[in-house]
Amino acid sequence: MTLRRRGEKATISIQEHMAIDVCPGPIRPIKQISDYFPRFPRGLPPDAGPRAPAPPDAPATPAAASAGRRSPSDGARDDDEDVDQLFGAYGASPGPGPGPSPVRPPAKPPEEEPDADGYESDDCTALGTLDFSLLYDQENNALHCTISKAKGLKPMDHNGLADPYVKLHLLPGASKANKLRTKTLRNTLNPTWNETLTYYGITDEDMIRKTLRISVCDEDKFRHNEFIGETRVPLKRLKPNHTKTFSICLEKQLPVSGLRPHVRGHRCGRHAGLPFGGVGVDKTEDKSLEERGRILISLKYSSQKQGLLVGIVRCAHLAAMDANGYSDPYVKTYLKPDVDKKSKHKTAVKKKTLNPEFNEEFCYEIKHGDLAKKTLEVTVWDYDIGKSNDFIGGVVLGINAKGERLKHWFDCLKNKDKRIERWHTLTNELPGAVLSD
Repeated sequence: MTLRRRGEKATISIQEHMAIDVCPGPIRPIKQISDYFPRFPRGLPPDAGPRAPAPPDAPATPAAASAGRRSPSDGARDDDEDVDQLFGAYGASPGPGPGPSPVRPPAKPPEEEPDADGYESDDCTALGTLDFSLLYDQENNALHCTISKAKGLKPMDHNGLADPYVKLHLLPGASKANKLRTKTLRNTLNPTWNETLTYYGITDEDMIRKTLRISVCDEDKFRHNEFIGETRVPLKRLKPNHTKTFSICLEKQLPVSGLRPHVRGHRCGRHAGLPFGGVGVDKTEDKSLEERGRILISLKYSSQKQGLLVGIVRCAHLAAMDANGYSDPYVKTYLKPDVDKKSKHKTAVKKKTLNPEFNEEFCYEIKHGDLAKKTLEVTVWDYDIGKSNDFIGGVVLGINAKGERLKHWFDCLKNKDKRIERWHTLTNELPGAVLSD
């Protein structure tokens, strides 16, 4: 306050006047809002209540002693201090006060609540279910996949319906070579296909390490095909020559090691913009797993015709050589050494396929005793117009071969007039083969 001399009229500045009228009491620091709302996991504990009153004979605390001296302006802070006392009973106050500290009652554990973002138990209702069965024919090295029906598929079109179809891939190494698909059914959410799709050339090793991916997609004529849902079945769950039936809820696309992660609404099929039908392939994957494809060859020495009958039955999972992701394959056979160069035989060309079926047979007139000195070379080629044909892969059968190739040749020599079929893996290097056509 400004000092005045004797006889001088008292004057008060506007600042002092405002301070007297507005702040009659001591100035206290403004509380932070976090002091009133401590961080409990579920708000206030259910058993929260005011602090129990102190016994009559207890010494009065400074706060209690000054309660009777409160000015009228302190009434506005009554609610604040009540809140402070409420939370102070549960350890929210910064420091312990004088006297014995109150005993904290046991807090009830917060109830578990489902995570809204990760809760996906309604996927069955949203995406639908799929009924199918699988059969591994061990004798014929074939996997039969019967797609029966789907129920309650997710609507994908403006009319509230969909045009669904099912496609299959073998993982790892999904490609057009092992892609199969059903026909498309129009304007339905409950399609019934009853189609059997077959993979040929499936070995016991494939059944251990392969997984079948079954996807349901919606076909659009003028837009990209859309993904609806999928399921995956490890083939090791199947027993040889035993049909296993499944009725499974479709799931969202799942990322897999070696595959690019998928997103909801991912494109399907030929429109996907990704190689091999919309499934990304890991570049670090060992290419020797799939080699160049497989071929089913039959051998039989006919006593009646005095010759070796070589049957080219079919190929499976061939390497794609053309820009459209397919090949135009055909097969050539040679029985070497071929002094007269008359042992060449060639099948017909199968257009735009990676799983051709030939069912052609060639006869080499030769004495049974001379076969031990011969080698059968089988090569698969991609036919191209106006340029050299591309070599896809080959296999050599004979007395100098190894593994299954040697066993197949030996069984043929040992069992006259008996037709023996075996699957063989094609390799990209064929010793002694001419890599031009």
